[in-house]
Amino acid sequence: MKVIDAHVHFSKIKSFQDTADKLSMVSYTYEGLLKEWEENSVIGAVAMGVTETTSKAFPDAKSETPMMLDLSKKTPPNMGYCPGINPYKMDNRHLIELEQEIQKRRAVGIKIYLGYYPFYAYDEIYDSVYKLAAKYQIPVVFHSGDTYSDNGLLKYSHPLTLDEVAVKNRDVTFVMAHFGDPWVLDGAEVVYKNKNMYADLSGLIVGTEAEFDRHRKTRFLNHLLHALDYCDHYEKLMFGTDWPLVTTGTYINFIKGIIPIEFHQAVFHDTALNVFPKVRGLLDSN
Repeated sequence: MKVIDAHVHFSKIKSFQDTADKLSMVSYTYEGLLKEWEENSVIGAVAMGVTETTSKAFPDAKSETPMMLDLSKKTPPNMGYCPGINPYKMDNRHLIELEQEIQKRRAVGIKIYLGYYPFYAYDEIYDSVYKLAAKYQIPVVFHSGDTYSDNGLLKYSHPLTLDEVAVKNRDVTFVMAHFGDPWVLDGAEVVYKNKNMYADLSGLIVGTEAEFDRHRKTRFLNHLLHALDYCDHYEKLMFGTDWPLVTTGTYINFIKGIIPIEFHQAVFHDTALNVFPKVRGLLDSN
């Protein structure tokens, strides 16, 4: 089965590197990524732009909008990206630069880091971002749920806060990253209710295969399985790893185990092309 990974990282973020070295045992390099893709039939991906100006600074108020990818001088040609938004850098110059960036062939969406930055999705500071997304017909991806930093503020990343944005911006496609975990039942309701809200299933567990096995033996997955069943829209869910927080193969096996087999084609491939239509062009040119 051909796979599209709808949520990866490719930036010099110290916490990502530490996780790769100590928890997931991932080779967080250009070569390491290509090796995992070759081993697991990954034909394309979407990377989330994020930067920090000093080590361990993310969420970094000094990062420029748009935040990009800076792990390596080169990126895989079949990897699109979502320029990241720093809400503290949203003046006219930054908005012009963002608009210029999203017109590029490999810019397939926009990423907003709820919780990491203390603004709700419906804050007017993001209105200009939604207008650009509507103008260029690209999706907006929200971080939702737990933050991978103890400096985050969880009230801003709760998935229920996305409902208002989805209703007010019906001309924009939105993606709820991480399905709002641990509030996945609330996330499921927002996806179920709003035709323009999708979700990716990335970052639900971090670590090696041993960590996944440990959780399979407990009630850890009960809340997730309940939410998936309640949502009842598997065609609106996308596979994503949150690489380098886990190896690609480990996460493929995990998602295969919680998604009914009849929806594997949609979750692992088709829905990503529907949500990120510019990815199709990247695949056709490779």
